[in-house]
Amino acid sequence: MNPELVLWGVGTSRTIRPHWALHELKLPYTRKPILPRTGETETPEYTALNPRQKVPLLQDHTLVIGESAAIIAYLAKTYPDQAASLIPKDSETYAKWLEWCFFIVTELDSTSLYVMRRHGQIKGLSHIYGDAPGVVAQAAEYFRKQLKHVDAALSDGREYLLGEQFTTADILLTTCLTWAIEYQVAICDSATPYLDRVLNRPAYRDASAANKPG
Repeated sequence: MNPELVLWGVGTSRTIRPHWALHELKLPYTRKPILPRTGETETPEYTALNPRQKVPLLQDHTLVIGESAAIIAYLAKTYPDQAASLIPKDSETYAKWLEWCFFIVTELDSTSLYVMRRHGQIKGLSHIYGDAPGVVAQAAEYFRKQLKHVDAALSDGREYLLGEQFTTADILLTTCLTWAIEYQVAICDSATPYLDRVLNRPAYRDASAANKPG
């Protein structure tokens, strides 16, 4: 099936994920640079596509799919590039890929970083959800505790989370690590050279430009 891709959403750590996957897979797409919490996700046109009024959102022909981790997994499975397959093929590594993806989006993203975003003052939404310094401090500590699992994996010198293959798990992890740095949360030592490698990927640079508003 030839792709007919439209990606809605820019400007956040979650919206950059599908932009990045699209560039890794060398897929052409139409960019809809709408932002969250500006009213742009509440228009009748967008609400008809996504009643949850969230970004990012991907359209592919008649398919409409939200949630950044789901979007990049869909793209990787449906349109694998011979030079850049973003999902492991053998069953054992695939299982570890699933484990990493679920771990990152639950323990690092939603349970830790997004709690800090909702209740913190550094690029946060405390003006909407309430300022809660104690909650933010606990979320940051929980993030650092969970990051020990990432440190243990990367400390053996592997290039990416699953070894030599760059996958969507690396996209998810990288966005969480850069997000944490923005929130002044210390990351593990092994993540520093890992980030240097990943952030120098041409597809990441292209995605960063595509993820900018305007």
